[in-house]
Amino acid sequence: MTNMSKTAEKRGNSAQTDGFEAARQAILPKALEMAAFDGWTATMLGAAARQAGFSKNLRATVRTAFPAGVIDLISYWSGLCDEEMRAAMAAPEFGGLKIREKVAFAVRARIDVLRPHKEAARRAAACLALPPHAPRAAKLAWATSDAVWRGLDDKSTDFNFYSKRAILTGVWTSTFARWLADDSEDEAATGAFLDARIENVMQIEKVKAKIRKTGFDPSAPIAFLARLRYRAPTREGA
Repeated sequence: MTNMSKTAEKRGNSAQTDGFEAARQAILPKALEMAAFDGWTATMLGAAARQAGFSKNLRATVRTAFPAGVIDLISYWSGLCDEEMRAAMAAPEFGGLKIREKVAFAVRARIDVLRPHKEAARRAAACLALPPHAPRAAKLAWATSDAVWRGLDDKSTDFNFYSKRAILTGVWTSTFARWLADDSEDEAATGAFLDARIENVMQIEKVKAKIRKTGFDPSAPIAFLARLRYRAPTREGA
């Protein structure tokens, strides 16, 4: 049983499932094999479901397991990849790393999960790049970033909660794109790219820290603008 199969099985044993997890678990591996050649299409999804043994109730199974079609299937795969990344972050050696090393570890772990299905990932990225799927693409990228910070036990709830995830989303998506274009055996270019992006982020944090020492809060302008847009009610209720 592969790590992804184990992750899907754990999810299937969770009380939060909707009853169609077994179908998703069976269809995804077939879809990953086919998507590398056929792309993420409705035809591919139907063929994957048929190969997974659901030919008798094919349409009903696909509609219940993946109501939005292949975009739901991609989302399901992405969620499993995030969970596997989080599992890798639970390794004993992870706790002794510096923050930048932890972030790099997490991004590399996420890529490691995708590596056996790189062409399917490339086709999935192309599918998500289509305008109708842009909202889902943004949501999935944010979910991956959020999974990293939760794995780092981030407890921020203020402006930093959003800024950390927004910055890491940029790191993740740009590194993912670089990896898709990196066909070298050791993927050294991707590693160097990731290290450079994280170094850029750390430089931003250093600048923010210096600014805070002056007594200015970098997040204050956001709060100020929010007060202008959403003014507190006056006593007259205006």
